[in-house]
Order: sequence, then structure tokens, then C-alpha cells
Amino acid sequence: MSDVTPADEKLIWAHFLLGDSHWYAAEFDGKDTFFGYAVLNGDMMNSEWGYFSLAELTELRVGPFVVCVEDGWRVREFKEVMSERHGGGWNG
Repeated sequence: MSDVTPADEKLIWAHFLLGDSHWYAAEFDGKDTFFGYAVLNGDMMNSEWGYFSLAELTELRVGPFVVCVEDGWRVREFKEVMSERHGGGWNG
């Protein structure tokens, strides 16, 4: 029996966003590195699971805009987030 959580059942603990780019955090090392799902520029075809850095997110700028953390985020499974936010579309 495997103890690996399927991607669609992973809990998403935080949501970072900038325009149409989204980073959904499923794991955090307690220092700087998250593991989660990234949708860059609304491109669902090339969205993917991977690692991203909190330091790099906080340095990212597009003109006067910066990455924000969604206030009032409700922790839930990845499949629910994708259904609510992206019409269920993901390349899992």
C-alpha cells in the first residue's frame, strides 16, 4: 500500500497570485521552498506541479504589481480548487 497522496487529493494550503498567474502551495519546507501547482499567465496546457521559492515570489514584479497571498484562503483538495478556479482543467 502506497502512502503517496494522489495529486487531485493533495491539500492546498495557500494561494499566491499575480494577474493570471497562480501558485497553489501543497507543501512547505518551513524556510523558503514550496511544492505545489503553478499556472503561469493563465496557460493551463503548460501548468504543472513543482517547487517554487517564497523569496523569488516576493521579488517578482510586473510594473507596479507584486505577488499577493489570497486573504481568507480555505484549505481544500486540489481537485476542488481546480474545479472552482479553472473549470476543472488541469493536465494531471
